[in-house]
Amino acid sequence: MAERGLCSRREADRYIEMGEVKVDGAVVSVLGTRVWPHQKITLGPKAVHRQAGLATVVINKPPGYVSGLPEKGYPSAVMLVNRGNRQNKRNPVPNRKGLAPAGRLDIDSTGLIVFTQDGRIARQLVGDHYMEKEYLVRFEGKIGPGSLGLLRHGLSLDQKKLKPSDVVMLKDNLLRFTLTEGRKRQIRRMCALVGLQVTGLKRIRIGRVRLGNLKPGQWRLLGRNERF
Repeated sequence: MAERGLCSRREADRYIEMGEVKVDGAVVSVLGTRVWPHQKITLGPKAVHRQAGLATVVINKPPGYVSGLPEKGYPSAVMLVNRGNRQNKRNPVPNRKGLAPAGRLDIDSTGLIVFTQDGRIARQLVGDHYMEKEYLVRFEGKIGPGSLGLLRHGLSLDQKKLKPSDVVMLKDNLLRFTLTEGRKRQIRRMCALVGLQVTGLKRIRIGRVRLGNLKPGQWRLLGRNERF
């Protein structure tokens, strides 16, 4: 069920225990039941209703907030999900305890980060298939001959060659990076390899979802018709 994107593994176990899972029209009640690729899996109305109520939140993370649990005195970005920080005052405030980070963003970095209660979205964003991400990067230093070419393709981190990246010079000290993989502090380390020091890093897109006009510290619910 998780592999087909119906729900997370934990949710699959819960729905099976609830009697809300059918294979080719027959209710499945035993955890770990094997299903062939050609067989059809469907969720019952209670499971579908529950999934419709799961919240996914988009936050414009300011610097100084961590992605996961609070650490070393730094708060988690999920704490920004409150009534006062709503972009749309009509959005209900979801229960923060049920929101988990779907990916990470360094404490010094800003921009788009996602918290979700929906295992389908979490798997989509942190699963084996990397979701394309776009960043604006301010830097100090001089772009030397061939530096852009190396940033686009030709660098290695941790003895492993990086996948091609789309890197565009927007202004004298501003680059736009589009990555198709996610290594630890990848952009900062890439820039250091060509003699550049990153002074600001802002994520503006994950897949098809953009940061848009969210102000720093604001959050909004993912729209019903939005898809990563």
